[in-house]
Amino acid sequence: MTLWTVDSLVSARKIYEAHGFALADSTPRRSFGHDVVGRHWERAL
Repeated sequence: MTLWTVDSLVSARKIYEAHGFALADSTPRRSFGHDVVGRHWERAL
């Protein structure tokens, strides 16, 4: 299973980690008019 978020959403990261997701990839991008770092999280089902 894969989830996506941005680096500024610290609360989301904590939830993902608490449920066994691991950071798979970080990529700089422009989203909603802001420079962010997109993060993909993965967990095996």
